[in-house]
Amino acid sequence: MPQIEQIAATLSSQVFWLLVFFGLTFVFVGLGMVPKIMGTVDLRDKQIAGDLAAAQTARDEATSEEEAWRKRENANRAAAQGVIGAAKAKAAAASSVKLAEAQTRLDGRLAEAETAIDAARTSAMAEIEAVAADAARDIVARVAGADVELAAAQAAVKEAMAHG
Repeated sequence: MPQIEQIAATLSSQVFWLLVFFGLTFVFVGLGMVPKIMGTVDLRDKQIAGDLAAAQTARDEATSEEEAWRKRENANRAAAQGVIGAAKAKAAAASSVKLAEAQTRLDGRLAEAETAIDAARTSAMAEIEAVAADAARDIVARVAGADVELAAAQAAVKEAMAHG
């Protein structure tokens, strides 16, 4: 068979060209494309690592800014509470002064009223004694037909009121 006899002659030629093309492919791909691809992968890995580092740095800065903001906010709250406390104390002091002034005015009015009441009471008691003395004289005159002096009637009324 002639086809089988040709295999030996063409096989070595085909193997040779196969090795040449595989070699060229290896050189082209292995030495030309793979380093470029690996360089791109390394560059991408470095860029990702840099981006992650930048993100972590930004996160740390944001955390420190937030911490500083919280401290300022707490200090501002404490200052506001101090201002509110001072305002309350000032208002309480002003109210105390106003209440003391009002109490002094009320005490003065009360003393005046008590004096007026005492004077009215004394005047009323004097009028009651005078009316009672006149009534006692009239009653004695009508009942007993005797005329009692005004001074005696007043003395009897005072004694009766003192015991009564």
